[in-house]
Amino acid sequence: MATKRRTAKPSEPTLIVDVSLLGHEGDYEERVTLLGKPYRILRIGTNGRVQEVHDLVETWAGQAGAIAITGLREVRATGRFEGDLETIERLDAPGADAPGADVPGADVPGADVPVTTGNRLRDVLQEWAIRHVQSDLPGYFNNARVVVLGEDDQTRAARIIHEFTDNITTSDPLLIDLMERVESVPVVGSYASVGLWPVRQLPGRVQALLRAPGPVSQTFARKAARDSDVVIATYEALVAFGLEDLRGKTVITSAVSPDQLAELARRDVDMVVDPTPQPFDITVDDAVLEAILIAGARPGRLAGTGLVEAIHAAGLEPRVLQPNGPRRKSRFAFVIHPLSQEYLSKVEPLRTMRRVLPGFVMDAVEKAVAYVPPFTYSRVTGVSSPTGAEAEGWLITVGGTPKQLLSHSPEFTYGQLLAAADTAKKLGAQVMGLGAFTKVVGDAGVTVAKRAPLPVTTGNSYSASGALWAAHEALQRLGLIEVDAEGRMRGKAMVVGATGAIGSVCARLLALACDELWMVSPESAKLLALQEEVQRDNPRAEVHVSSSPGRHLGDMDVIVTATSAAGKRILDIMKVKPGCVITDVARPLDLSAEDVAKRPDVFVVESGEIDLPGEVRMKNIGLPKGVAYACLAETVVLALEGRYETFTVGRDIEWEKVKEIYQLGLKHGMRLATISGVNGVFTDDDITRIRRLALERRTELSRGAVSSA
Repeated sequence: MATKRRTAKPSEPTLIVDVSLLGHEGDYEERVTLLGKPYRILRIGTNGRVQEVHDLVETWAGQAGAIAITGLREVRATGRFEGDLETIERLDAPGADAPGADVPGADVPGADVPVTTGNRLRDVLQEWAIRHVQSDLPGYFNNARVVVLGEDDQTRAARIIHEFTDNITTSDPLLIDLMERVESVPVVGSYASVGLWPVRQLPGRVQALLRAPGPVSQTFARKAARDSDVVIATYEALVAFGLEDLRGKTVITSAVSPDQLAELARRDVDMVVDPTPQPFDITVDDAVLEAILIAGARPGRLAGTGLVEAIHAAGLEPRVLQPNGPRRKSRFAFVIHPLSQEYLSKVEPLRTMRRVLPGFVMDAVEKAVAYVPPFTYSRVTGVSSPTGAEAEGWLITVGGTPKQLLSHSPEFTYGQLLAAADTAKKLGAQVMGLGAFTKVVGDAGVTVAKRAPLPVTTGNSYSASGALWAAHEALQRLGLIEVDAEGRMRGKAMVVGATGAIGSVCARLLALACDELWMVSPESAKLLALQEEVQRDNPRAEVHVSSSPGRHLGDMDVIVTATSAAGKRILDIMKVKPGCVITDVARPLDLSAEDVAKRPDVFVVESGEIDLPGEVRMKNIGLPKGVAYACLAETVVLALEGRYETFTVGRDIEWEKVKEIYQLGLKHGMRLATISGVNGVFTDDDITRIRRLALERRTELSRGAVSSA
């Protein structure tokens, strides 16, 4: 005679039996309430013995409102599974079509008590949790490096996160899981099924043992996790695989207890995404929650949309936990390239070759290096914002010098940059910046941004901001120009290369900060149009234009050079006013070290240098430790802010973006770096000497003018 499910009296709590494949040490009996109904949860451990699970289900079938089978994924991950998978599968076989069935979950033979392993609820909650994080923190999982430990109950999470990243690896020691994933692919999947058929005929006990982490899979998992951003695993799998280095990572796991959360906090995990809601004082598995929802619903009510309605009615939500406070770690890449043959000779064997071989051989080497595929030059770590946000990145090198980049068609450079973007994507970068001449060639990043598999920025917005930032600092420290109460300097300024991307914004900024502005460019029509715009936006500014800087140089207090002259001489430094501040934002520099040495009474600043926040570690890029060019700093700012977007491309820079990136930089702790010139950092003594020589030279010129009169 069939045993029927016992119906609890209105005042009596409904019994929910949790038959766990884990040990007896976690057994408990607790009373809880959900949706106003009382429940008594009884947990019984079986130490991985499947036959005991089957026997307990039959024993409690006549007393329980529903039965949950838990611990399956944990014991399989740790190799403590004793029995056949088929036994569990029969207990939780699909039975939605059976008369009166209210959820997937077959009745135990001889009873009508629902039995569930929580798969249906787990799928909904895993997807919801991942989409919740991605919605609340836009781009959080974009291109993340993900490692999945144990595939059984992580399939849904892996599939959903795959919508945001292709960088997913799994620790499964057999080809079984790989072939299972391939089965979902049309055509290929049918062949995979055929190949997998013999393996599937193995007893469940054998399959479980094969899936347990052995030495090879543990080694693989540790390496994959060390290089990953997100780990998807049960807590037991994390322990079984011996994962110690979880600092800065996001862990997606289920039913995290307070003790487990404390341990993850100790390991310096950034975020724990727990799809399983915890509405009670005790930590319960998603199978237990599903069993409670089944027991509390009328037959048939959890079919279709009923489960979603029950989740909403009960106020169940996935948990997003940050055990060490709010943090967000983002990833960036930045493309660099050698600025001259001298840069090539900084590495062996090119250094030795340049010393012993004639110049024409190095010319040939320079041409050949332009064809070298992009490679990772340095990893950048330790970038940390006062907001708690962190960033790591990679400097990716393309081989062409400015001379070579300009000698090839734009499509050649586009190809190199797109190859660099593919490298950046594989590394896990969420945004990529273009440095030096890579942002000048062709349409200044527009085509690359359209074709690249991740957002691209040229950094020109921050370069423009950094140029004036450095000039302002240099003027203040030199102390030779009067500045009024509104911050406007009583002097004249010039921008050479004013119609360029950075130059045009520098001109707009200087028009706000000086009495008189000269804009210089050989592009006459663009120059006249720019003059109209600047004059319209700043009616009080006195704006002049010229095709060359020549005869006006001697009157300038500030000069910004922002050309793409690639080493050509753009101004005669001997005609510059003593004490003039020249901010050289061109890369390569418009002024050579030889030119600068001729005028020790002129303050020549290499602008665009920003102190990155934190204890930054990266290889030498020709700047002091922790200092970056502004274009690189823009990429870092976007990463810290979680703005994975194409921020600055093309030759027209938006004034609003210049202001925005400056403010975001301040927010994240960016500071103007120690002012540097062609010979390195300027000390206080250097600036004092420049001021003294400038005043002496002005006195000499003044006396000479009087004598001539």
